[in-house]
Amino acid sequence: MSGPLPTCPHLPALRAGLDWRALHRFRDDQRGAEFYFACLEYAQALWHRGLAARALLCLDRALGADLRGDEPVLREWPLPYAAMAWCIGQCPEGVFIGNPRVHFQHYADRMNEPRKEQRRWRAWACWALARTVRPELPGDPRRRVVEPTVDEIDRRLREHGLSGEADLWRQVLSTP
Repeated sequence: MSGPLPTCPHLPALRAGLDWRALHRFRDDQRGAEFYFACLEYAQALWHRGLAARALLCLDRALGADLRGDEPVLREWPLPYAAMAWCIGQCPEGVFIGNPRVHFQHYADRMNEPRKEQRRWRAWACWALARTVRPELPGDPRRRVVEPTVDEIDRRLREHGLSGEADLWRQVLSTP
């Protein structure tokens, strides 16, 4: 595909000049609300440039931000489940996105600290979104893992996620 991709309606408006330095300034473990918003902005920039796989990785990083749930940024920009589903579902043919289903399966299965369980179940939530919006994507036949049910993901998000996170995810999951 030539030319930029359309902007994702679930991410902040495109801001000119964003590059790797947008996140590099957070390398010293300052991964709160500012980091979260920077990840969303940079994901939009990467997506717009046609770097779909890198945009998803940036959304992974946003989901790994250290948030309590009461940050003002979350009112305008809730956890990016809708952005993740939109990008996976809207990726044009010929634009590399990899296999998000396999990516999230591996990511969830190999999660480490900090907030290991929260981040693991967010990865499984994104895996379920990928299966829903791109059902033709195969799983990884070489890695045998127990794939959780939607109800288990919901239960674990309620246990380890932010207040209202499971409901947000369920809403995105049920939106065609």
